[in-house]
Order: sequence, then C-alpha cells, then structure tokens
Amino acid sequence: MSSIADRIATLFRIKANKALDRAEDPRDVLDHSYVQQQELLQKVRRGVADVATSRKRVDLQVHRLRQSAEKLEGQAQQALSVGREDLAREALTRRTAVNSQLAELQVRQASLQADEEKLSLAAQRLQAKVESFRSQKETIKATYTAAEARTRITEAVTGIGEEMGDVGMAVQRAQDRTDQLQARAGALDELIASGVLEDATLPAGRDDIQAELEAATATASGGVEAELARLRARLPASATGGPAAAGAAGELGEAGGVRGAPEDRPEGSEKSERSERGGTP
Repeated sequence: MSSIADRIATLFRIKANKALDRAEDPRDVLDHSYVQQQELLQKVRRGVADVATSRKRVDLQVHRLRQSAEKLEGQAQQALSVGREDLAREALTRRTAVNSQLAELQVRQASLQADEEKLSLAAQRLQAKVESFRSQKETIKATYTAAEARTRITEAVTGIGEEMGDVGMAVQRAQDRTDQLQARAGALDELIASGVLEDATLPAGRDDIQAELEAATATASGGVEAELARLRARLPASATGGPAAAGAAGELGEAGGVRGAPEDRPEGSEKSERSERGGTP
C-alpha cells in the first residue's frame, strides 16, 4: 500500500514539475531572485549599521572610563599631598576597578571593530554581486525576449504555432464543409433532373413526363418557326407564289435594311419613284 502511495506521490510531483515548467517565465524568476538579493543586501547593511552603533556606544563608555580613571588618579595624588593617605588609597582602589572595566570594554571594542570591518567588506562584495547579477539578468531577459519573438514569428510563418494551427484547421474544416455542401447540391440537382426526386415548388399533381414532353414540344416548335422565317428571307418575291408572299418578303427585306433589286420591281413603280425624287429620268 505504501509503494502505491509513493508512486502516486512521485507521479504527482512529476506532473506538477512539468506544469510549473510550462507556466514558469524565466524573466519573472530572474526578477524575483534580484529582489531577494537586494533584500539580503539591505539586511547586511542593517547589520553593519547595528554593529557600528554598538561599537560607537562602547567607544563612548571607554572614553568615560578613561576620564574616570584619570580623575581618580588625580584625586589620589591630591589626597597624598594633603596627608590623606586613606583617601588616596580609596581613589587608587576605584581607579583599579575602572581600569579593569576599561580593559574589558577595550576587548569588546576591538571585537566589534573587527565585526564591523568584516560586515562592511561582505556588504561591499554582496553589492558588487548584486550589481553583476542585475546586468546579467537584463542580458538574459533581453536574449530570452528576442528568442521568444523569433520563435513566435517562425511558428507563424511556418504555420506550426498553436494560433496558426487553429486557423489552418478552421480553414480546412470550412473548405471540407463547402465541398460537402457543393457535392450535396449537385447530387440533388441530378436526382431532380432524373426524376428520382420531385421539385416541391411545382404544383401538386404535376406529371413529370408530361412536363418534359411539353418542354420538348415548345423547343421543337420554336426552332421550326425560326428556321422557316430564315428560309423565307432567302427566297425571292416571285418564288413565294403570290402577292402575299411578295409582301412578306418585302417586309423582311425592309426590316433587314435591304431594298429589292430593280429587276424584281415593276417598271411603272420605278418611273413613279423617279418622278417623286425630282423628275430625273
């Protein structure tokens, strides 16, 4: 049971790491690291300031103890000059205690001075590292941004990016749908033409065979009449067999913009036409 739980936990960590890798932005990680280093540098600087403050307080205490020791020594000298040996002994005793305290403070003062120097040097080194990391961070971010832009442009040009892939799939689906609809429309037209399917817009009870016969008859009759008219236009007026035919031929000739030949018209009509135009023989 424990082995199954361990495997599940391992699998969960693997999946979580992969998800984090996909969601992680190196630029954000670099910025966060830079902020952490700045915070550490501030802590070191505050530590240096605290040590310097402690050393300064010790310096003041050392200075006061030195003044106290000098004062006690002067009092002992003054007491001896006035014949007060007991006072001189008391002053020297106190000076000895002050000197003992002064020695301890001097040791502590030296230790604090050494700590301050070490922390100051560490702060300077850390600041130099932070500045170097900042320059490196900006360089890496610029390189990453350029590489990311280049990758996106290349994917867009080649069509392998997610966005362009989706666009390509959408176009392909639209083309497939269009082809399918065109094929269906063509098939329906063929079925209606062959009589397998009926046109719902036609009147109810219409005979499709009769409709085809009527269409063929209308086409045939129209073609025959047009052919007869064309043949009549080619025949002379005398060949039509009568005045009615001549009149029809003349109408056809006038409609076409061609007047009849002189030999086809009567002599009297020619003279009458000349006299109407001015009497020219």
